[in-house]
Parts: sequence; C-alpha cells; structure tokens
Amino acid sequence: MSELAEVEVVPRVSKTEKPTTMVLEGEIGKEDLPQIMEMLFRVAHRGATRIVIDFDGVTHFDFRGVKPLVQRAELFRKAGGDIKLSGLSPYLHAIFRSAGGAGAFDFFAQKDDAVSAFTRAVLVSG
Repeated sequence: MSELAEVEVVPRVSKTEKPTTMVLEGEIGKEDLPQIMEMLFRVAHRGATRIVIDFDGVTHFDFRGVKPLVQRAELFRKAGGDIKLSGLSPYLHAIFRSAGGAGAFDFFAQKDDAVSAFTRAVLVSG
C-alpha cells in the first residue's frame, strides 16, 4: 500500500486554497515513479488538496505510474480536492488511456486552465 494511503487525509479545503502545481520534465521511467508519489505524499501531508501536475515537458511516462496516480487522485478527492493534469501530448494521452487513467482525470491543454478549473463556480439549478 502506498504511503499516501497510510495518512489520514481530513477534508479541510477552503475556497481560497491555491492549487499546488507539480511540473514534471523529461522521460519519467519506472525508477522515477516512487519520487513522484513521495512528492504527492509530502504536499498532502502539508494540507494541500488541489494539485495540478504539468506534463508539458514530459516526453514519456511509464504506464506503471498511471494506476498509483489514479489512487492518489481518489485520496485527494476524498479530502475535498483533486488532481488535474495539464500539457499531455497525444502520446501521453495514449499511455493514460491504455493504462486505465483516461476517465480518472480532468485533462487540460494548459497549466493555467487546470488551475482555473479549481476556482470556477458550478451552477446548480432546481
């Protein structure tokens, strides 16, 4: 079980919480995945629940990292936040689709669009 799953995440999101942006670069291989999961653990431990992961500079992402990332996103959602992804190339989208992550995330072309998505109001009618 992942380290993030071992931490009790208490909902404490405020409307003023600014999203935390993680910028990834280069080729993300199997050996890099634990470090990414550790970074997510650290930001969650500090109380951040709104995360944008920017893939704009990523040329490859190991498919084995998709499911752990989905699990992290589920934990952030339980805490009232989310993980949103930005800057994925068509190649990276294909990796996420084939590894079961296509429906698990909101994908955005630009980092700023992902950040803005956390602050948009949702209209409820009825």
